[in-house]
Amino acid sequence: MRRLVPLLALVALGAAPAGGDPKPDAPKTAVAVFAGGCFWCMEPPFDALDGVLSTTSGYTGGRIENPSYEQVSEGGTGHREAVRVEYDPARVSYPQLLDVFWHNVDPLDGGGQFCDRGSQYASAIFVADAEQRRLAEASKQALEQSKRFAKPIATEILEAGAFYPAEDYHQDYARENPIRYRFYRNGCGRDARLKAVWGAASAH
Repeated sequence: MRRLVPLLALVALGAAPAGGDPKPDAPKTAVAVFAGGCFWCMEPPFDALDGVLSTTSGYTGGRIENPSYEQVSEGGTGHREAVRVEYDPARVSYPQLLDVFWHNVDPLDGGGQFCDRGSQYASAIFVADAEQRRLAEASKQALEQSKRFAKPIATEILEAGAFYPAEDYHQDYARENPIRYRFYRNGCGRDARLKAVWGAASAH
């Protein structure tokens, strides 16, 4: 994966413990949830990070339990396609995950992402606690203050709720179906738009 230009350079998002070592009582695993349009396309950039243990495509933010892909894609459940990232915070930090997230979405688009339209494809950061919220809001503020964009940032920061894994055939789609995945991604114009938004800092 291409090295990203970190948003962390724009604002201090939190100091690491002295010596870079985690506290003795630091959790061995943590979870982050991001919505960035089609979940097929959000797994690979996180999977490429050292310290990410697993990614799971699924649905979150909606009103019914255990929704199906058909229900979510119709747009009537309130869910968004999202990816659940399980990671080792001693090896990769939440701010690093945020940086990867931003560079893989169009943060100016509130009506979906790329060719996928509707609230079920809108980008969002789902925060699990006060610390995740603080870091997510700081990263968004840093992006706004960078004056990189003339338009406002449309990506929302929302409270995390129930996460429902998507059907098995959606999991690891890019790895299991590389030709179909590349055809979809190219056809959707995702990479072209990421390059237009982020320039040399775009990543996929």
